[in-house]
Amino acid sequence: MFNNNYYYLWSIILFIISITFFFFSLYLGYNGLIYFIEYNLYFFNSINLCYLIFMDWISLSFISVVLFISSMVLFYSMQYMGYMSYSSIRFLFLVLLFVFSMLLMIMSPNLVSILLGWDGLGLVSYCLVIYYSSTKSYLAGLITCLTNRLGDVGLLISICWMISYGSWHFMFYSMFFSEYLYLLIILSCFTKSAQIPFSCWLPAAMAAPTPVSALVHSSTLVTAGVYLLIRFYNYFSLSIYMIFISLITMIMSSICALFEYDLKKIIALSTLSQLGLMMTSLFLNMVELSYFHLITHAMFKSLLFLCSGVFIYYMNDNQDIRLMGCVCMSLPLTTACFNISSLSLCGIPFLSGFYSKDLIVESCLFNNLNLFIFIGFYLSLGLTSGYSLRLFYYTMIFSNNYNPLCLFNDKFDYMKISIFMLTVFSVTIGCFIIWIMNFDLLFMLFPIYMKLFVLLMVMLGIWLSFESFFFNYMFFISFYFFNNYMWFMYSYSFYMYSSFYYYSLNSGSKVLYWGEYYGSIGLSFYLLKLSMLFQNYFSSSLKIFLLMFVFWFIILI
Repeated sequence: MFNNNYYYLWSIILFIISITFFFFSLYLGYNGLIYFIEYNLYFFNSINLCYLIFMDWISLSFISVVLFISSMVLFYSMQYMGYMSYSSIRFLFLVLLFVFSMLLMIMSPNLVSILLGWDGLGLVSYCLVIYYSSTKSYLAGLITCLTNRLGDVGLLISICWMISYGSWHFMFYSMFFSEYLYLLIILSCFTKSAQIPFSCWLPAAMAAPTPVSALVHSSTLVTAGVYLLIRFYNYFSLSIYMIFISLITMIMSSICALFEYDLKKIIALSTLSQLGLMMTSLFLNMVELSYFHLITHAMFKSLLFLCSGVFIYYMNDNQDIRLMGCVCMSLPLTTACFNISSLSLCGIPFLSGFYSKDLIVESCLFNNLNLFIFIGFYLSLGLTSGYSLRLFYYTMIFSNNYNPLCLFNDKFDYMKISIFMLTVFSVTIGCFIIWIMNFDLLFMLFPIYMKLFVLLMVMLGIWLSFESFFFNYMFFISFYFFNNYMWFMYSYSFYMYSSFYYYSLNSGSKVLYWGEYYGSIGLSFYLLKLSMLFQNYFSSSLKIFLLMFVFWFIILI
């Protein structure tokens, strides 16, 4: 069974490395140690080119989470993608390249080597999004890659700027940087973490295979921006504007999820909402809590994607939640794991999402916030529980509308093993980390109504979502387009791209792309035209030569 099975081999390797790094991070955190490992790559006269690896408890614990989720995703992909074809081996090594790029970014305190991992994430994510080779995948990969390239531009400018500080090791100079340098880094991280106005690529990236979506939206690509801001953390002087942007991202993405019917897009929009929560808590100077929510969110969001992948796998590639219903009758184990991760996303008490979200929201009450931010926080909590209940209703309670010829099989196979492992960690990782890493040392005293206000807003969101099932929606069709197309940001970029595409085409031949037109094919086309012109010129009569001689003579005079 396991002969030449590279998926099985690599998942075991990543799992063992993950456990090792986790215990090593506990050792470093307990003793307060930081290790620098410096590799001398090139030395000539006064030129010394080094590669530096920075290891503390934050980087190693995050690496252990990334590797654990990657091992579970590879074990899941062994059945979901197959493991004996050339395309599946290509998929495996693309995922491994993706994970390696993330490790490069996590372990480096040098902005140049961070750019290697940052660029690697963008390029390999493009290859993974276009994996199915359809027109929709190509458009989604294009908008994903180009939006991430905007962040690369900001990072490149900040690298050039940091030369004036004498080093690219940003951790030693964090108190001396100009606030405009921080603004560049924040804008670069906003493109990677899909904050407004760079949000449209995140739902479009759902064209990738489901295991890739689980990896991208839980612990790698979208969390790279949050992790880099945690590393670059200083008391941001521009934080009030950034809080406003992150809060609007939380609310708008949750509203979009309430009107979406694509299963993977709903989960992607919930990822966008949680990224807004992490960014908001980061700009409110709650770095440890933002990192805590980053870890817990990675666990239950990867579980949510993998469970939705099982639904899609057994329903003939159907992603429309209106064509599901009563899945719990046929897939009870997967349904139980799906509901556990969904409840953890809502912040139901004593699941992992509760510990981080409850601490963030209660800590915000001590930050002297205005009423708008206060209402926005609690509104986003209610909306999160609202679209989670809507997802539960359409997939579990709604009358079954799926194809009766679908063959369901809920036996304990490779996909169920990885889902079961992630379920155990989704339930326990929150309380485990809050005990191990001492995040609960801050004593907060609330009146009883403020303490229960978070749970009250969650229950209110569930009730409003339940009531909305009985509404007769009388909105205009443009309202649904507004939500479904990510507030028209994707359509604006599409119109810009299509106009550029149209004007760059050759007027005689409508089959050349703009890259080919300005590249080798366009050059060869014009060389051919030029050679035909010269051939006609040289084969013409003496009158043409005489006329050309007079013409050039007049120009010279």
